[in-house]
Parts: sequence; C-alpha cells; structure tokens
Amino acid sequence: MIQDPKKIRNIAIIAHVDHGKTTLIDSILSQSGSFRENEKVEERVMDSNDLEKERGITILAKCTSINWDDTRINIIDTPGHADFGGEVERVLSMCDGVILLNDAAEGPLPQTKFVLGKALKLGMRPIVMINKVDRGDARPDEVLNEVFDLFASLDATDEQLDFPVLYASGRDGWCDLELDGKRENLHPLLELVLTHVPAPDVDTTTPFTMLSTLLGADSYLGRTLTGKIYSGVAKVNMPVKAMSLDGKTVETFRLTKLFSFNGVDRVPVQEAVAGDIVCIAGMAKASVADTICDVSVTEPLESDPIDPATMAVTITVNDSPYAGQEGKKLTSTMIRDRLMAEAETNVAIKVSESDGKDAFELAGRGELQLGVLIETMRREGFEMTVSRPRVIYQKDENGQPTEPYEEVTVDVDDEYSGSVVEKMTKRKAEMTDMRPSGIGRTRIIFAAPSRSLIGYQSQFLTDTRGTGLMNRIFSHYGPYKGDIGGRRNGALISNATGEAVAYAIFNLQDRGTIMVDHQEKVYEGMIIGEHNRENDLEVNILKGKQLTNVRASGTDEAVRIITAKRMSLEEMIAYINDDELVEVTPENLRLRKVHLKETDRKSASRKAKATN
Repeated sequence: MIQDPKKIRNIAIIAHVDHGKTTLIDSILSQSGSFRENEKVEERVMDSNDLEKERGITILAKCTSINWDDTRINIIDTPGHADFGGEVERVLSMCDGVILLNDAAEGPLPQTKFVLGKALKLGMRPIVMINKVDRGDARPDEVLNEVFDLFASLDATDEQLDFPVLYASGRDGWCDLELDGKRENLHPLLELVLTHVPAPDVDTTTPFTMLSTLLGADSYLGRTLTGKIYSGVAKVNMPVKAMSLDGKTVETFRLTKLFSFNGVDRVPVQEAVAGDIVCIAGMAKASVADTICDVSVTEPLESDPIDPATMAVTITVNDSPYAGQEGKKLTSTMIRDRLMAEAETNVAIKVSESDGKDAFELAGRGELQLGVLIETMRREGFEMTVSRPRVIYQKDENGQPTEPYEEVTVDVDDEYSGSVVEKMTKRKAEMTDMRPSGIGRTRIIFAAPSRSLIGYQSQFLTDTRGTGLMNRIFSHYGPYKGDIGGRRNGALISNATGEAVAYAIFNLQDRGTIMVDHQEKVYEGMIIGEHNRENDLEVNILKGKQLTNVRASGTDEAVRIITAKRMSLEEMIAYINDDELVEVTPENLRLRKVHLKETDRKSASRKAKATN
C-alpha cells in the first residue's frame, strides 16, 4: 500500500562526536516498539561496524525508521567526527528537519557548527536538544545561550532562531520541555517532530526521481544506493536510468530490489512513494550524487558538491625482513583492487597510482579517516607500509600555492592554556578567540594550517596531562605558511635483526623512550624507541649480558624495564617523519626507516642535501 507523503517525516540527528546521537536513537527505537520485549539488543545498535563499536564513534551514516502516531519517521544517524563530514553533507539533502544535539557540559563544538551551518543554509528549522543534563558538570543554561549565539553567528533567520528546546538524557531515555520536568520518556521529542518538522514537499503525480546519497555494497545484492524519492512512485522491476550532475546518462537498468527501513532492518517492498527514504539495488555504475529516475526524465536533481580531500598518504608493498609472515594479502595488485573498491563506495576518498604501479596515494579528510580504512584492510589480512601524511596544496588565481586550514577548538584547564598557546603559535596557528568555559577551564580557538597539526595530538596530551580536549574541522584554503617544524626528537634504530633482550632494553632506557618489549621481533632499520636528543641513534637492542665463570653473590642487580610506549595506528602515522614508514600487518604495527641500512640512509641524506 502506497503511503501518503503527508504521513512521512525525514530527520537527521546532528552533533559533535560523543554527544550521544547513537545512544539517543537506541532509546527512540526501544520506546517506539521497534524491538520485541524479549529481544536482546546491543548498546549503540546503529554502530554495526566493528571499528565503530570499539572506538565508540559513528563512521558511516545510517538510516532507520519508526512508526509513531500513524506517521513514518525516517531517522538518519550521522557521524560526529569532522573526518567523516562528507557523509553528513550528503545526508542532509534527504531530510526536512534536524535534531541538533548538544552536550550539557561541553556545549557546541566545531562539528556542531559545521553541520548546523549546512542545515541552516538548506532552510531547515532545527530542534535543539540539550543532552546529558544529569551530568555533574552540566551547565544547560549557559550551553543554550552558546547555541543561540552560534545560530546568530551563522546568519540564522528569525524563524530559525525561534527554535524549540528539549532537555534530555538519551542514555536514560527521557526528555522534557522544562529542565525540571517529569522526565518520563521520549514522547515529547516524537510529538515535536510531528508538529515542528514539515512533511516532504513532493509531487507523486510526476515521473519517478530519486537522488542517491549513500552508496553501499552487499555481498548478495551488489551495489546499493540509499536516497530520498523526490517525485513519483518507485516500483520493483521498473526501467530506470542514472544521470550524473551534468545530465549525462551513466547507465540504464531495472530496479531489481527496493527496500524501505523498519527499525534497524531493511524490508523489501514492491513500491515506495515520493518523500520516503529507500534503498535500491540493480545498478552497476551509479554512484553518490547521481539522479535515479524514470527514463523519460531529462534534468538531474541538484546535489551539493563534496568538499575536497585535504590530506594524503602513500601506501606501498611491505618489504621488511618479516614481510609475508603475518598477512595473506601482500601484492600491489591486491592492495590496488582493495583501494579502488573502497574509492567506489566512499566518495570522500581518492586513490591514484604511481607511474610504476607499485605505490598508491590515498587522499581523504584527515588522519582518522585514512587510519580507519588502513585498520580495516589490516583486519582483512593485508600487509603494507604507510608514509607520513602530507597536505594537498592548491593554487590561487595568481598561481601562488595555498594550503588547507582548520579551525581548532581547544578546551584545557586554565593552568595549561599558556603552554598550548605557545606550542600552537610555534606551529604558525593564529588564536581567534579565548574565553573561560567554566569549572576552571578555558576554551581557545585557533586558525591553523592542517600541516602544522600532524603529530601534535600526542604533544598536546602531554602538555595538558591528558586533560585537554582538541577538536578540528576543515575551514578553508589559505596562503602557504612556509616551513613548519615537525617532531623534534630523533629515533632509536635497531642495527640488527632478531629478538629484543630485556638487558639491552634496560641499558637503553636512559637514552630515550623504548617502544618494544622483551623478546619482541625487531630488524635492522626498525625504530625501537624515541631518542632523548634530536639526532637518530643506532643501537643494539639484541645485546645480552656477558656471563663469566666466576659469579659474586650480591653483585647482580635485577633488570627492571619500563613498560613500552604503545601507539595507535593513527598516532603512528602522525608521529613519523618523512624518512620513516609505518609497517602494517594483521598482527603488528611497526615503525621503520624508509632505508633499512645505515649506508643507504646516509646516501639518501647526502642526495637530499645536494638537491636542496
């Protein structure tokens, strides 16, 4: 049965990372009857990806649907991290309203500003929800004032500034129009969606058109596209075509499968009406931003362009002495096929090959996005090496180079603010705002070249004793800032291949920070620690204690070694210098020099100096 478009509401939940979007959707699904009473439901059910569950962040935008008061409400859970902003930019085109979620303690942060600005430009009237008001450090009134100021700074209209406000705890499953209300359930939110969010403005009598917004891959269905139907009716087996933004026909095909959303499931249907969000299968080439339409349609639907990639790494085949011992997918052909397959379904990344076909440039929004893809490949059995990230430059009208800039919002304890300002200034960042954020903390906003932030996260956490919060988001392309210093400390480099020995580690601890454990495999040219000084140092991590026939009691001391420093994949990628690589295998992450032998490193250094 075809549904009346007036009985449909399409909304997205937008917020900064970790402000509670996915947890709120858990409670909405539970209270709307999407689950059976005896059904076991995992926390953050929308985070279906293993990496999403481990990291507690949403990486891919996903659609769900509930029925409330005889109305179908399609809800889109969006990523909160700026590196995955490409997903958010597209899904807003499917919606007629948004719920803007704000943490009652942290308030609006960079991603909040980014997605809200996109929503306001589309003419949406957001519903503002102050979440986690039961936190001990909650400051809902101040946060509400900050949200209003944010709306005003983004040139919101008077109608948009007159936004409804809800106070909530998504984890506990309640919201209320008053801060000291009854706090019973989420019904006030669902009722507000029905009254505040308009029904889709569509025409069911004209030919079928749909804008593809999310691209997926299914082992049974092949390519799948999710999007909103803008006009007409979609029916299974109807002939359709895909048009690109310039009006060219990409392909013609039949809608072999048509799905609507019900809770967390995709449900096959025979037809769907304009205004609904559906998933289709049957295409071979159609992609994101294409218009799927009746063969009689000649004009494509408008689509917002995707912001460009700003950062890239080079991926090559693993050529270390331990290559092939831990992974099953080793060749450049396998790596190429996997990267190209990812580029087909993820429009926010770009993949290009070197002339020799043995190296691949992977470009994306930031270290986290690139790191998530590399971690996914690692778990699939791939071995590879990854270079230091580099920014992607552009040229202005006068042919001068420009580089990407980011807006960096830092929340730190007052006592550490001076240190952060000093370090950011050395990295050629400009402070644009500084104000107290409550409870002895300061919020500082910088405009910084993306290049200057590579590798700064670990230094920032050290300077703030682990209490600082740093959030970044792409802002614009600006003038090239010249040379920016990278990591100051040199590396401790193994001069032999074998297993690390506790005695050697014990004697090297004074030289720097060790990154390997006793009996861990190392090889010549592998970085086993960070030197205390600026130069690199070759060390013997395999040297054991020399034993003699005569032993005096009491002269031997117990060997005590400090726990090895461990870094995540993203931290390693950001940590390395230009002459270093990260070796990625299913079982290990290792830091190494590009040239493993000392003679090769010296030769490369001489050539680099001669070139400069």
